[in-house]
Amino acid sequence: MVEDQDKLAAEWAAALEQQGEAEAEGGGGEKDLADAWSSALQEQDSGGSDQALADEWAKALADEEETKIQHEKKQKQLAAQSKDFEYKDLTAEAKAPRPEALRKDLDFILDIPLEVSAQLGSTKLLINELLQLGQGSVIELNKLAGEPLEILVNGKLVARGEAVVINEKFGVRLTDIISPIERVKQLG
Repeated sequence: MVEDQDKLAAEWAAALEQQGEAEAEGGGGEKDLADAWSSALQEQDSGGSDQALADEWAKALADEEETKIQHEKKQKQLAAQSKDFEYKDLTAEAKAPRPEALRKDLDFILDIPLEVSAQLGSTKLLINELLQLGQGSVIELNKLAGEPLEILVNGKLVARGEAVVINEKFGVRLTDIISPIERVKQLG
């Protein structure tokens, strides 16, 4: 029976030693228990009493409890040292106009060329109808007389207007500008 206890104590000590190496931060409380168990069994084999075994166990348990208490105190101390970080409200600064930066940004895009066109109307034709067109043919559009022209910038509707003649050239007088919300809806 003593041999079985020695064997069991040795196996337990080896297993706890491996676990203790993996959990080096844990304080080694279980390793202390294994050592206490092993030494208590050796003392018992050499004629020690049950009281010595109980004393060793009590000591090992007290050491483990002390390690836990110290760990909890350290965690409480670290928690007390930390504080909530207060973030500065940058909303007003972000909304505030920056004239010099805005002007610089606008200068960057002012030289971008755009294609502006005025659309009188449109229609759909079959290829057969297109091939039959000749000089003097009339194509019926989907717009009524007097309806405003559509002004397109890079193919997107931005305004409506009416046709005018200035110095023998056609032009468009703007009568309605499309709102930014409507322009965004056209993109979708």
